[in-house]
Amino acid sequence: MTDTDHVLYDLSDGIATITLNRPDRRNAMSVPMIERLGELLAQTDEDPDVRVLVLTGAGRAFCSGGDVQQFDADGGEGGGATEVDPAGVADQLRHQELTVGRLHAFTKPTIAALPGAAAGAGLGLALATDLRIGTPRTVVATAFAAVALSGDFGVAWLLDRLVGPARARELMLLGPRLDGQACLDLGLLSRLVPEDELVDGTRAVAAQLAAGPALALASIKHNLREAPHQTLSESMAAEVPRHKACGLTADHVEAARAFVEKRPPVFAR
Repeated sequence: MTDTDHVLYDLSDGIATITLNRPDRRNAMSVPMIERLGELLAQTDEDPDVRVLVLTGAGRAFCSGGDVQQFDADGGEGGGATEVDPAGVADQLRHQELTVGRLHAFTKPTIAALPGAAAGAGLGLALATDLRIGTPRTVVATAFAAVALSGDFGVAWLLDRLVGPARARELMLLGPRLDGQACLDLGLLSRLVPEDELVDGTRAVAAQLAAGPALALASIKHNLREAPHQTLSESMAAEVPRHKACGLTADHVEAARAFVEKRPPVFAR
């Protein structure tokens, strides 16, 4: 397996699919995987042919996070050092911005399809997407405390916003393993589908988004990202210019006409 084989890429019908591809390690992160994932996320976000992104994992897992087997072989995550290496901190911050940071700021709709475990840093990748689709086999765990680490890849920040501070503390401190139904009940999954319908079910949601009004969806995402940091008045002041800009598009004119004519709209591609 070459370095670039750690991540696979496909684009069809406006749907870009990025697959984490270390199934023998439950798609645990490697440096080549992180670097390539970062490159693909940047390229995909800027590619006008891409309307929606699907992130998934090969085999029976989404991503198990850091490679604990490699940590053990290296004498720990710090490689046996006795002091924190500033260069290592800088490298990890860069890796997190390339992946979780880019996913959270992605201008197009994003979906994580979880065939199995999403743990540790892998959970951070999943939580940074807009929608998460899982199956009864999906398992989510923060997993940091179990290996005596405090957590990275934005998991604490994302959990706090998705499930609230009390639940986030429970998940981070106690590290329970949540199955698909528990994840759905808690709001960590957007949808739960049968195991054999994950690919088709995810594709159907992605196709709906890919056929949608691109500027309107990007503007909705922008509104949602900004809202938690704004007052109501600030949020309304920021959303109105975007709303008005969408109102000038051919997509809006088409949608209004389709509504009157009682037919589905056909948006620009």
